Amino acid sequence: MTPDASGHAAPPLLSVIVPTFNESANVVPLVDALTRALDSIAFEVIFVDDNSPDGTAAIVKTLAQSIPNVRCVHRIGRRGLSSAAVEGILSSSAPFVAVIDGDLQHDETILPDMLALLTSDAADVVVGSRYADGGSLGDWTASRAWMSKVAGSLSRAILKGRSLKDPMSGFFMTRRERFDATVPDLSIEGFKILLDYIATADVNLRIAEVPYRFRTRIHGASKLDSLVLWEYGILLLDKLVGHLVPPRFILFGIVGVTGVIVHFTMLSTLLAVSGVTFMTAQSIATLVAMTTNYLLNDALTYRDMRHRGWKWLTGLMSFYLICGVGALANVGIASALFKDNYTWWVSAAAGVLVGTIFNYALTSLFTWKK
Repeated sequence: MTPDASGHAAPPLLSVIVPTFNESANVVPLVDALTRALDSIAFEVIFVDDNSPDGTAAIVKTLAQSIPNVRCVHRIGRRGLSSAAVEGILSSSAPFVAVIDGDLQHDETILPDMLALLTSDAADVVVGSRYADGGSLGDWTASRAWMSKVAGSLSRAILKGRSLKDPMSGFFMTRRERFDATVPDLSIEGFKILLDYIATADVNLRIAEVPYRFRTRIHGASKLDSLVLWEYGILLLDKLVGHLVPPRFILFGIVGVTGVIVHFTMLSTLLAVSGVTFMTAQSIATLVAMTTNYLLNDALTYRDMRHRGWKWLTGLMSFYLICGVGALANVGIASALFKDNYTWWVSAAAGVLVGTIFNYALTSLFTWKK
């Protein structure tokens, strides 16, 4: 931070938020790069680390001892790029905030140009764009480029007609007051905080794009995996129907349907080949289906809260217990409606719906403690 006329450190004009997980080798190079790029600007850099096992937070804290504009938000028991970006922004007080990846693949040298567009009142949010004229995907494979374009096309469904060439970018800068006005309504799902922000903000949000070339990662491993698209789907689902039905409930229901398939497959197989009684086969099939549902919900529906170690086992036990009670509620509701002369399928559907709502509500509170 540069000193003001009184000799005190000037308050930051810009806060640069860096969500991190296992980026220990990139912390010092990124701070050096930001210092060079923003040498004439009063700025701070806030690393928001999700308790990286490689000691990223410890390196940031050590660096902060000698560099006063470096800060660390060390999160325990919380995961996710979007929520980390939001928490970092809310921890700052600068009038302008930027979000940049901690892997050095975003081009920090365009930050002054992005800030100039905001301070001149030409825009409310400025996006570092790989698709604007002059931008580049770098050394991306053809498959990754195709996935990015497909995801970008899908995002049009929630962008309210706004023109944005790179809606999947994770590199942007915005006015604090515009973000603060929008944050209560954000989904904070998955890893695309920019898309969440723009899709949630009012239609008067002015957007500009500054091109940059996406760099090759030098240190650390990419966080992209096969479930990133799943998280992206959750975000789209939340923006499309989240005001009506929680997206996790929809996913919970989809997993429940797979459980029904597993149940009947296991039941028919046991009756056909094992010679066990129906009651025994039904009990085994029920246990297998509930276990499958727990595994899928833990890996997908509640991926950001998934269990490890002993918590996985205790979570499974609580899931068994809650779903067992939910099954009784299902049968009870269906039986009562059937006795009141409702058709069998209406009675059964009502029982399934009540049981699903019961299971979702109780497992959210106790199994995954949402």
